[in-house]
Amino acid sequence: MSIGSKKDLEALKRIGFIVALTVREMFAALRIGMTTAELDEVGRQVLEQHGARSAPKLCYGFAGSTMISINEEVAHAIPGARRIQDGDMVNIDVSAELDGYFADTGSTRAVGNASEVAHRLCEASQEALTQALTKVRARGRIAEVAKAIRRVAVDRGFEVVENLAGHGVGRHLHEEPSHVPNFLDRRDRRRFRKNTVLTIEPFLSTGPKAAKEAPDGWTLVSEPGHLTAQFEHTLVVTDGEPIILTVT
Repeated sequence: MSIGSKKDLEALKRIGFIVALTVREMFAALRIGMTTAELDEVGRQVLEQHGARSAPKLCYGFAGSTMISINEEVAHAIPGARRIQDGDMVNIDVSAELDGYFADTGSTRAVGNASEVAHRLCEASQEALTQALTKVRARGRIAEVAKAIRRVAVDRGFEVVENLAGHGVGRHLHEEPSHVPNFLDRRDRRRFRKNTVLTIEPFLSTGPKAAKEAPDGWTLVSEPGHLTAQFEHTLVVTDGEPIILTVT
């Protein structure tokens, strides 16, 4: 969507705060040995307390309230009986709706006695998001975001998952621009438009450049033995620095 009024912006800030708070509270509640279903229940309660509705459930009939992906699961994993183990890489992705407005955010943490590589991957992915955000400007080329993400990945010794991307958001979970790529396509001549609401969400991995769909029809997985980390913000494009909506 494109911001059309102060009311739009304030409504997006409200739902942006709620999804960011939900991720924060879920990580605060995370304990080694708990199931992803138990962790998802924490997220459900936070959303409910603030009057928000899970966007994946609302828009697509997703089985959980949030998406919790571990290790080889890159994204969109369904909460269930899987238990979080010491050393796991855990990604929490929360998107929700309030009063007709949507926001989407996510982050990844290495739990307990995780490997040095896991910690470095998280740090690199977060830095990739930071650098990507510096390229989001009205009239700036969308491809510059992918270039910034790639530069961080190469410098830190990781790869970019190329078939996952950011997207427009605001009045629905997924809107135009439908694809804000994490990999550089020199044929992409599109430019950011002022007041557009969208997500930036780099996925970095220890090797694989693509994620594939698991048999459950939701979970996206990598190659066995590899790790992936993702960080995501919802934002509004301006003439200068973007307005980050998913903050607490």
